Amino acid sequence: MSWYEAGFHVAGQKVLWTDLVGNACALGTVWLATLRTVWTWPVQLAGSVLLFAASLSAHVTGNALKQVMFAVLAVYGWQRWARGTRRADGLPVRFGTVRERTALLAATVAGTVVVAMLFEHFDASWAPWPDAYIFVGSAAATFAQGRALIDFWWIWLAVDLVGVPLALMSGLWVTGAVYGVFLVLVLNGYRDWRRIWQARSVHTPRPEAVAN
Repeated sequence: MSWYEAGFHVAGQKVLWTDLVGNACALGTVWLATLRTVWTWPVQLAGSVLLFAASLSAHVTGNALKQVMFAVLAVYGWQRWARGTRRADGLPVRFGTVRERTALLAATVAGTVVVAMLFEHFDASWAPWPDAYIFVGSAAATFAQGRALIDFWWIWLAVDLVGVPLALMSGLWVTGAVYGVFLVLVLNGYRDWRRIWQARSVHTPRPEAVAN
């Protein structure tokens, strides 16, 4: 048995160590993002490696490729947040402009169609359309997070609503349970980031007017 297939059984279901520890890192990533600390990105990198292995074991190609994408975007977010967190008042957060939101929505829709068709063509996933949606939606959310856009919390919420049933049907029980916890963390993160933005906007011009 390979290391990424190692695990234990609970109530007749096998729990992979890679899935368990990887999702612990994923939860830590969301919690650290709420705190606006740059540590969210190295923790995300570690979690991506473990969840990549867990996804290969479960034969969920889209989810495995998603972890590769997470690793790449983690480097992008790490660089941007490293600059932003040097400010005395911490990382500046803001809502996306109409242009940014439109671009994210268009990219998510178009990307989902393209990726789903590729998954179908190569028979890379047993659930190509939801798998593709999670893959592309996760990319959009992580990219928006790297730019410190408050909107990324709502994108994650939309992804979680599909991710929970797909993870459970794939046999990734820990992932499914963690997606449920994500819901609470996402709502809490949105509340905190919005509060920070409101406090800052009292003293500064509306951030949407400033181009990144």
